[in-house]
Amino acid sequence: MLYIFAAEVMLFTHALFVGFVIFGLLLILAGKLFSWSWVRNPWFRLVHITGLAVVVIQSWLGVICPLTTLEMALRSKAGDAVYEGSFISHWLTELLYYQAPEWVFIVCYTTFGLIVLACWFWVRPRSFIRRENHVPPN
Repeated sequence: MLYIFAAEVMLFTHALFVGFVIFGLLLILAGKLFSWSWVRNPWFRLVHITGLAVVVIQSWLGVICPLTTLEMALRSKAGDAVYEGSFISHWLTELLYYQAPEWVFIVCYTTFGLIVLACWFWVRPRSFIRRENHVPPN
């Protein structure tokens, strides 16, 4: 039962990561449109672009996502070879694990990555270095 729970946690974590990457881009674009300053947070933007860069590089190298690998290993240990379980688990699985030729994923991930990279320049993040607007004491 512990392995199933851990596998469900991995699946949920995977869904959160995918959501962060997809909705992060949508929020960056909306932030540009509505002048939200928080979308220019350099840490948010760095984590966002780095997360997607890892996905793109994995797809180019033919590497399976470590979250998927860990989830499958946990399900295997639990003797749960098929995706059965809770309603949420079923639908998260349906959304995350669809069938298509590998090249389709590579093109999609790369295109999405290029859009995120373009947004890095179109909606520039603030500098990591804080600039003080005060006059130093004499």
